[in-house]
Amino acid sequence: MFRASIRSAIETAVRQAQGEGAVPQVSVPNFSVAAPERAGQGDYASNIAMTLAKAAGAKPMDIATLLVERLRQHELVGAVEAAAPGFLNIAIKPEAVGQSLVAVLRDGIATGYEAFKDKKISVEFTDPNPFKEFHIGHLYTNTVGESLARIFEAAGATAKRANYQGDVGLHVAKAIWGMRRNLDESGASLQDLVAKPLIERARFLGSAYAAGAKAYEADESAKADINELNKKIYALDPEIRELYAQGRAWSLEYFEAIYRRLGMQFDFYYFERDVGPIGQKIVEEHIADGIFEKSDGAVIFPGDRYGLHRRVFINSAGLPTYEAKELGLAFKKYEDFRFDAAYVVTGSEITDYFKVLLTALGKIDADLAAKIRHVPHGMVRLPQGKMSSRTGDVIRAEDLLADMRGRVEQRIAEAAHESRGGKNLAECIAVGAVKYSFLRVGIGKDIIFDADTSLSVEGDSGPYLQYTYARLKSILRKVGGAASEHASAGVMDGVEHRLALAALRFDEAVADAAQGLAPNVIVNYCSQLAQLANEFYHSHPVVQEPDEGKRALRTTLVAVAAQSLARGLHLLGIEAPEEM
Repeated sequence: MFRASIRSAIETAVRQAQGEGAVPQVSVPNFSVAAPERAGQGDYASNIAMTLAKAAGAKPMDIATLLVERLRQHELVGAVEAAAPGFLNIAIKPEAVGQSLVAVLRDGIATGYEAFKDKKISVEFTDPNPFKEFHIGHLYTNTVGESLARIFEAAGATAKRANYQGDVGLHVAKAIWGMRRNLDESGASLQDLVAKPLIERARFLGSAYAAGAKAYEADESAKADINELNKKIYALDPEIRELYAQGRAWSLEYFEAIYRRLGMQFDFYYFERDVGPIGQKIVEEHIADGIFEKSDGAVIFPGDRYGLHRRVFINSAGLPTYEAKELGLAFKKYEDFRFDAAYVVTGSEITDYFKVLLTALGKIDADLAAKIRHVPHGMVRLPQGKMSSRTGDVIRAEDLLADMRGRVEQRIAEAAHESRGGKNLAECIAVGAVKYSFLRVGIGKDIIFDADTSLSVEGDSGPYLQYTYARLKSILRKVGGAASEHASAGVMDGVEHRLALAALRFDEAVADAAQGLAPNVIVNYCSQLAQLANEFYHSHPVVQEPDEGKRALRTTLVAVAAQSLARGLHLLGIEAPEEM
C-alpha cells in the first residue's frame, strides 16, 4: 500500500537534489524499495543511493545523507536514516498506518498494477489427455495455472483459462485397443460399463490405456493393429466411433469432477481433433516460402538453422503431429480471445519443444509469437516410502487427495474432538495442504511433497494459514457486531505496527507475484502475515482487553489481517474456513 508512494517520494527527492545541484544530473537508475529482512531497519529499505552513486560517480553515503534531508518532509515518512554502505531505512508515520487500516476495513485494498491494468491474458494449463489418468503432474499444473490466473485478475487483468486436451493420437489408439481387449476378456459390454460409477469407468480407461501401451511395445501384431486404429480414430471410422465417443465423454466427465473438487473451472476447452486440421493447413501453406520443408515423406521445421532441433510437423502418414496441432491451437486461441499475452503452463521436460514451436510460429506470425510465453514448471517428487501408487507407475490425483483427506480425518479423530466442518472441512484442509506445498517454491524448481509436513499446523503449510484465518474470525465473532463498528486508528506498539504493515502490503505482494509469475510470493506473504498474526494473538488480548480504545484498534487490526489473509489464500486457490 505504501511502497509506490515511497518510491515516488524517493524519485521526487532525487530530482530536488539534482535541481539544487547537490547531485549530478544523471538519469535515475532502477532501484529497489522493499520491506527490510531484519527488524530495526525501518518499514521500507531502498538502495537508491548506491545505484545513483555508481551512475553519478559519487559516494553512496553522501547521496543517502542528502536524500534523508529531503525525505523527512514527506507526509508519509515518520523517520528516515542512512545506513552503510548506502541504504535508506524509512519508517511510515504511525498515524498513516492507522488511518490506512480504517480505510481498508471500509473499502478493501486496491490491487491494480499498471502493467496489467485492462490487459487480456490467456492462461493455458492442466492439458490432460482423455483416455488416460489424471495424475499428480496434472494436479500440479492445474494448481500453478489457476493461481497465476487469479493473480493476474487481482493485478487488474482479464484472465481466461484454457485447457488443451489430446483427444486424438497414438495414446487414444492404445486405449481403444485396450478397451476392446478388456471387454472381450471380461465378457462385458459397453452398456454394462455405462451403469457403473464414474470412478470405475475412469479406472477402466486407465487400465485399457496401460494394456495398449504395453502391447504396443511388446507385440508387433498389436502394434500394427494400434497404428491402424490411429488412422480410424482420425477418420471417426464407424468401427470405433461408439467406443471412442463413450471413452472420450467418460474422460471429460472425470476431469470435470476433479476440477470441481479443486474449486476451479475453465473458460475455453480445445481439442487436438479440432486444431489439428488448422495447424496442418498452416504448415502446408508455408512449405513454398521455405519455413517448412519436405523430408522423407514428412514435413519438418528445420530447427537446426536456428540452433534448435529439427522436428516433424506432418508425419509420413499425412497426419499433423503435436507440433502442427500446437500451431493451430495458437491461432484458434487468439481468434477466440484477442489476448495481449498468453501463458502456457507445462512441465519443464518440453521446454525444447516449445522453443522450436515458438520459433516456427515467429516465422509465420511474429506478433502472435511475441505474445505467447511458455511457463515451465518442475516435477513433483515423493519421499521414498511415503506413498505408493496403486497403479505402479502413476500417482493419480484422486488417490493423493484421498490419502491426504484420510490423514486429516485421522488427525481429527486422534485429537478427540469433533470437527464442526465434518467431511467438507477435511476435504478443504487436504486440498489446501496439497496446493500450498505445490506453490511454496518457485515454479521452475522441483518439489518434494511430504504428506506429513504439508499437514502441519505449526507453520509453513496450508493448514497453518487456514487455522490462523479461522482463529482471527473467531476473535471477530466474539467481539460481536460488524468490524467496521469498532474501526479505530489508535496508537500501536511494535507488534501491532508490524502486523498492520504486513496486512496492508497485500497489494505489493500481488504486484510482485504478477510481474514475476511467482505464486510463491503470495505463499511467503501469507506465511509471514500468519506468523505475525499468531505472535499478536498470543501477546495482545482483544476480547478481554479492558481499554475500549485498544480493543477497538485491535479489532480493526484483526479484521484487516483476516481480510488480507483470505484474499491471499484465494489467490492460491485455497479455501479459507471460518471455523477449524
